[in-house]
Amino acid sequence: MPTVEYRGMNLVVPENDSEWREYFTLARGHRLMLRACRQCQLMRYPPSHGCPWCGTLEWTWQEVSGRGHIYSYEIVAHAIQPGLKEWTPYPVVLVELDEQRGAPTEHEAIRLIANLLTPDFRPEKEDNVAIGKRVRVIFQDVSDNFALPQFTLTDEPPVGRVWRFPG
Repeated sequence: MPTVEYRGMNLVVPENDSEWREYFTLARGHRLMLRACRQCQLMRYPPSHGCPWCGTLEWTWQEVSGRGHIYSYEIVAHAIQPGLKEWTPYPVVLVELDEQRGAPTEHEAIRLIANLLTPDFRPEKEDNVAIGKRVRVIFQDVSDNFALPQFTLTDEPPVGRVWRFPG
């Protein structure tokens, strides 16, 4: 997978990193795919060869809806990457996907970290970010052969009580 530039940073997925290489190859087609265990059927993220629940090495890729809610978030006020300075403050969210919520135990779920962007790929305003708000995946085409899964807010009803960190 060739090196691509995103906001002045080189993004590299090494050829010997098969988990992430396959993940980003599938994302290039604007599909959010997770590894699913062939034995216990549970999905996992980040992608890995072994199932963290049953230990088997047999897996397949499974497409997910990319819909979920903000489980937690952070507002980045000081960007360490120069290419992100003009975005500050910008939100980074932990998204709990709708699929597999409460499995294998009631407090577990598939959760992904990503930027929270507007549909035109600008950082979402800090005042619009809150735990419980609904989101969906969007794919930001960084080059002809690389797309980054990001998230954007939806108009769907929130999950539980919506709240923000005091600040």
